[in-house]
Amino acid sequence: MAVGIFDSGLGGLTVYEAVARAMPEVPFVYLGDNAHAPYGVRDADDIFQLTCAGVERLWDEGCDLVVLACNTASAVALKRMQETWVPADKRVLGVFVPLIEALTERQWGDNSPPREVEVKHVALFATPATVASRAFQRELAFRAIGVDVEAQPCGGVVDAIEEGDEILAEALVKGHVEALKRRMPHPQAAMLGCTHYPLMQRVFQEALGPGVKVYSQAELVAPSLKDYLARRPEFLGPGTASRFLTTGDPARVSSKATQFLRRQIRFEAA
Repeated sequence: MAVGIFDSGLGGLTVYEAVARAMPEVPFVYLGDNAHAPYGVRDADDIFQLTCAGVERLWDEGCDLVVLACNTASAVALKRMQETWVPADKRVLGVFVPLIEALTERQWGDNSPPREVEVKHVALFATPATVASRAFQRELAFRAIGVDVEAQPCGGVVDAIEEGDEILAEALVKGHVEALKRRMPHPQAAMLGCTHYPLMQRVFQEALGPGVKVYSQAELVAPSLKDYLARRPEFLGPGTASRFLTTGDPARVSSKATQFLRRQIRFEAA
């Protein structure tokens, strides 16, 4: 009954923490493709191939349902995977939709026409590949009208987090927020469109100011996934044990994960 969580590196651990708290009875297998991180500077075909390889590895662990905790993979590869690659007895889900549902105050499965929403000015912070894909704007347009989205590609932030350099990551976040505010001085809400970014949520919030509501995906994905599994329990796979896998060096990745989550995490070689 294991569920897979795939990320380009450490960022998806924010999603893992939230879903594990929400569903303590479910074993999760986490795979970080640290050897190829970051994805946000790669081209679409490369991201697609790497994501498919990671998902197949999680299927081998008995995870019939895999959550792409990587926004870049969700934005760039997911639609193509679902349309051309995922077999009928498996499911691969992304992390964008729960974020947009929260912003537009919609319940899961509400497919009514797009409507006016209270928030009109939204800042999106994401990797260069996610920004270039315009996947966030496309999904938002299905649900809301009249929303101005200003997207800021946050080059370097994922690399700094993966390296464990919190000082550099904080400096980069502050610089990216300043750059966005030059174009959109008064955003009403900010979307952290990368699962690495909740590790810097405090810095984003301080730089944006107390009047901006900051949305991050980890806490929004958990109830959405729990609801999905309640409706589709057949996609709880045959796996039975929680594991942490990495394509990188397990000792190094374990050390960085422990540093950021403030608790011991032990990775194995994928």
